[in-house]
Amino acid sequence: MLETSIDAIINKEILTKENLVRLLSSSEEESAVIFKKAAEVKAKYVGRKVYFRGLIEYSNRCKKNCFYCGVRAGNTQTGRYELTDDEVLEAAKFAWENKYASLVIQSGERNDKAFIKKIGGLLQSIKQLSGGKLGITLSMGEQTEETYRYWYDCGAHRYLLRIETSSRELFEKLHPHNALHCYDRRLEALYSLRKSGYQVGTGVMMGLPFQTIENLADDLMFFKDFDIDMVGMGPYIEHEHTPLYKYSDLLLSRTERFNLSMKMVALLRIIMKDINIAATTAMQTLDPQGREKAILYGANVIMPNLTPLKYREDYMLYADKPGITEDPEDSRAYLESRIKMIGETIGYNEWGDSKHFAARNINQTD
Repeated sequence: MLETSIDAIINKEILTKENLVRLLSSSEEESAVIFKKAAEVKAKYVGRKVYFRGLIEYSNRCKKNCFYCGVRAGNTQTGRYELTDDEVLEAAKFAWENKYASLVIQSGERNDKAFIKKIGGLLQSIKQLSGGKLGITLSMGEQTEETYRYWYDCGAHRYLLRIETSSRELFEKLHPHNALHCYDRRLEALYSLRKSGYQVGTGVMMGLPFQTIENLADDLMFFKDFDIDMVGMGPYIEHEHTPLYKYSDLLLSRTERFNLSMKMVALLRIIMKDINIAATTAMQTLDPQGREKAILYGANVIMPNLTPLKYREDYMLYADKPGITEDPEDSRAYLESRIKMIGETIGYNEWGDSKHFAARNINQTD
């Protein structure tokens, strides 16, 4: 007999796909039970602490043409840019001096030799600038294992490679059908990251056209089966200069997409108790308190934007992205006040590495 009571399901030791489908379909009243459980799990396993990752959007130059992305190579409506070395190091210096302890450096996807070497040099310079004290996450798409190892040796130790959906069928609807946009290649890159020593992160979008609740339950199972260390996921937000925009009439409302995103954060915290989960900017796009709510429901990482203001309008992965006129100092002050207001503390001068990653490594050496 299929269990339908939220209370009965949420307290099971292991949640099945059918359980997750039921929980993702919960009413507003039922969702409150899920959120309460997620908050309890978070407090017990990772604590009520939030870690800052200063975000540097290094470049919007990308060789890919993903149908959902505003900086896809085929979008001629955006200006292309790449930060100078000095701009990157100035942002890194701000993070270090303000006790963020960690950076995320993100860019469009490229794998030319000049780009790979440039990133390696910047990693080494950031480590030198901070005396090795700044932790660094990269998010630069699919690369060879050789490149991943090179960047790891230069100083990066976490890597985020979002799969966007674990469904092969849906993945193929979101990308051109060619070797550059290959589901198996994406999976292979995730395995290469694990082999290279990184704390490995991935993520999905919630509320995509053609996406089902079953797809999202599979996404949660994918994170668990891959034994992922960290997740950055958020609601799908349409961008008018993308092929997927023509399906906007198929979308859930923005409120529904936001609520679904909160359930995904909460359920992920419940099934993967000690991983790192980001409260992403896209959540704030749909709800002014979106990131704060995500933190209360299970997230423990937030990414203040350190990208120079003059570039931010060109790093529009989706429409209505917030914070494009907010300088780093204002962003820091605002986030500090908001996080303290909801009763959380900030892990100043702490890398806040994935406890899940640490536990796996201990188990492997026992």
